[in-house]
Amino acid sequence: MDNLAFWAIIGAATLATILVLARRLLAVSSGDTSKDEAEMTSDMKVYRDQLSELDRDIARGTVSKEDADRARVEISRRLLDADKAAKARKAAQDTPKGLTRVTMGLIAIILAAGSFGLYWTIGVPGAPDYGRAKRIAISDEVRQNRPSQEQAEAQMPVWGGPPIDAPADYLELVDGLRKAVEGRPDDPRGLDLLATHEAALGNMVAARKAMSQLLEIKGDTATPDDYARQAELMINAAGGFVSPDAEAMLRAALERDPTHAFARFYTGLMFAQNGRPDLAFRMWRRLLEEGPTDAEWWPAIRDQIGDLAALAGEDYIPPSAPESDLSGPSADDIAAAEDMSEEDRAEMIQGMITRLSDRLAAYGGTPAEWARLIMALSVVGETDQAAAIYAEAQSVFATQPEALTIVTRAAQQAGIAE
Repeated sequence: MDNLAFWAIIGAATLATILVLARRLLAVSSGDTSKDEAEMTSDMKVYRDQLSELDRDIARGTVSKEDADRARVEISRRLLDADKAAKARKAAQDTPKGLTRVTMGLIAIILAAGSFGLYWTIGVPGAPDYGRAKRIAISDEVRQNRPSQEQAEAQMPVWGGPPIDAPADYLELVDGLRKAVEGRPDDPRGLDLLATHEAALGNMVAARKAMSQLLEIKGDTATPDDYARQAELMINAAGGFVSPDAEAMLRAALERDPTHAFARFYTGLMFAQNGRPDLAFRMWRRLLEEGPTDAEWWPAIRDQIGDLAALAGEDYIPPSAPESDLSGPSADDIAAAEDMSEEDRAEMIQGMITRLSDRLAAYGGTPAEWARLIMALSVVGETDQAAAIYAEAQSVFATQPEALTIVTRAAQQAGIAE
């Protein structure tokens, strides 16, 4: 009903504008024109008579020459105005009535279509017309009544098991870790590892439960990173939804460290999900401008903040995306690697691969970054994983031929594509 009233008001305002213009264009009738022309001709005759009378007054000496000149200028001005009005009226009368009606029809179509089209493009069709106070009240109500973590997880599909390309020996290690934690439920190191590896296998509920046990054991010694990590596991377990329980974890992280980037990122996401784009925009804008640009959350914010700014009523242009650093390790990295043992060097390379893989999985990236990951995996001999990444990249860039060409070229060089 509110939307119907809104469109009725918009339609009435547009129709009123069209009628005002139509009245001005189509109001001249032949009868009125004759009457107006008679009045203008009479006025012009009066002004001419006044000029003649002025000449007679000068001859009689009843008016001085200076006064007569001033009066003649004023009468001549009025006579010219009357003559211009008569000519304009005559031109309007000579305009074909059909052409005038066609012009008015075109104006009406442009006004109506343009008004509705402009609103449909830059407006928010279907959005209820509430004042700021009511919108905030509705947002608070939605936020207070949103599903709990348990309810959100219940709506998610049941974990279908580890990825099909997960190495068998890795799965055995994780299974052994589960059994070890069952035997030693108070071991913080075991719970930490279990939360990490369950998350790596996509078993987010199990990872969240392990992290919950770890927080209980740590108690007051838990760090902001611990709370932010638990919040992220809960959000992933709920399919990206920030539940009240996850919000409590974020609040705990920010109470201990108000500058914690991940906690601020997910808190902004929570505000956006609950109808407060103004708060989300302010929080994400500060994060985006503070950087660093290579942070995992930076591309995600930059890709979404434009829409968020529009909803918040802000005119904002996000900073440009930085060029991807594909040049490889720096000279200092290479020098440091030369002094490492084979085992440490392999660990360093694997760490770089893991960080890039995690970032691409969570937030996406450029075609060159996907290509870089494929090449890196092939170099360390993980061709199966490289093939899996290539298959995923084909799905991601299926509608972008140029991007897919970059990835395919890397796969060919790695020997996993023809």
